[in-house]
Amino acid sequence: MWDSNNNKRITIIRHGETIANEQRLYCGFSDIELSEKGIASLYKIKDENIYTDFDLYITSGMKRTNQTMKILFDKPYIENSDFKEINFGDFELKSYEQLKNNESYLTWIENVEENKIPNGESKKDFKKRVLNSFENIYNNEFKNIVIVCHNGVIATIMQELFPLEKDKNFYSWGIKNGEGYSIIFKDKKITYEKIGGKL
Repeated sequence: MWDSNNNKRITIIRHGETIANEQRLYCGFSDIELSEKGIASLYKIKDENIYTDFDLYITSGMKRTNQTMKILFDKPYIENSDFKEINFGDFELKSYEQLKNNESYLTWIENVEENKIPNGESKKDFKKRVLNSFENIYNNEFKNIVIVCHNGVIATIMQELFPLEKDKNFYSWGIKNGEGYSIIFKDKKITYEKIGGKL
């Protein structure tokens, strides 16, 4: 369905940095705010004018995405909880070092696609909710859209749309906080541009 005549541009941006990012903690449904460092970095990005105006502004509804939206754009926006990060359940706000000997964690990482995180979700279920909502956004009437969301959400979308991209897997699509991709649907073709940092 992505090769239809529905010409549009959808930009997906990773929220600003948080304490969880700085401390390398699993953070999905934990509704934490941006760190001071994250706020300062976003204001620098805003000053660089790398983002333009859009027809529709969307966040995942989490504090960190709403704060990012306000700093970068300060425009009215809608919230869509389907663009939240994966629910890490019992692993929320814990590090790999804290979990590496946890039996439930070891079971999960054996097959992250299928295995459900205790009190969380599986990557398969996460991918389904993200892509279903992204398809709805693709099919709406707006032509130039921005979604402020999360690294896992962005990687899921990019991997789905560009499966044959050389040397790209789920993790290699990851980007730094405040950066994003613009996905261009035009003339039944899909291309993308990296925004911020290096491609």
